[in-house]
Amino acid sequence: MDTPSPPELASFYEQLLGWERVADEPEWVKLMPPDGRPPGLSFSLEPLYRRPTWPSQVDSQQMMIHLDIQVDDLDVEGARALALGARLAEFQPQEHVRVYCDPAGHPFCLWVAD
Repeated sequence: MDTPSPPELASFYEQLLGWERVADEPEWVKLMPPDGRPPGLSFSLEPLYRRPTWPSQVDSQQMMIHLDIQVDDLDVEGARALALGARLAEFQPQEHVRVYCDPAGHPFCLWVAD
């Protein structure tokens, strides 16, 4: 994931997902699940980074990545995401899904199975 601050964005996802930091450099950080099995997430420095617009708009930076994270309770996990620095997106397209933006502006969804 491109970001103006790889360590900061990695810290957000490290806490949100409970994943472990396996590489930690100023310009590149990698997280892996506790069991060490892929997939992992990498965060790289992009000095000219522009926040994506959600929902997409013509002539605006488009979404570069989208994560769907299954949770047991939208309210509890949503409150935790907000406390970690996420922002609730204004546009919410589905009842059992909540769209948030991470501290760098990348949208991600928390969802519960029906």
